Amino acid sequence: MQLTNQQTLPVSQAQAWEALNDITLLQAAIPGCESILPIGLNQYELQITAAIGPVKAKFKGKLQLENLQPPTSYTLRFEGQGGAAGHGKGSAEVKLEAVGPRETILHYTANASVGGKIAQIGSRLVDLAAQKMAADFFATFTTRLQERYQVAPAPVAAAPGGVLARFFAWLKRLFGGA
Repeated sequence: MQLTNQQTLPVSQAQAWEALNDITLLQAAIPGCESILPIGLNQYELQITAAIGPVKAKFKGKLQLENLQPPTSYTLRFEGQGGAAGHGKGSAEVKLEAVGPRETILHYTANASVGGKIAQIGSRLVDLAAQKMAADFFATFTTRLQERYQVAPAPVAAAPGGVLARFFAWLKRLFGGA
């Protein structure tokens, strides 16, 4: 499985780097994370309860940060065991790109493989579960960044108005749109 995406963070590159290396903040943001404990230099043991399709299990795993280039990038290697549910391992390349004084784009590419019952579920369900976990992580992580660095949430775009919007609404009604 490969998952590539990016997320805009409402903080500076240095603040994003600091937050990505704060295990308390990460534990709060990772869905189902029960603990993250340091076990060595840039090495951590973690415990996560996760549901992937119909399989729900506690996973114990190890996480290692490599190729650290503060505050720009690192490689994250992980492996975990979920008992009868199965196992997984993989890596992720994380890169931070400053685009403004209070805006950083986090780019990531994760590669993972799974075995056991999880693998029997099918790659589509595993991919969907990984995408949902990533979306949930970034939603919580962004909220925590806003709280920590006192950043106002992004404004919600106003509904379009004016002559052009009324014209398109009229066309939609005219040609049978809802």
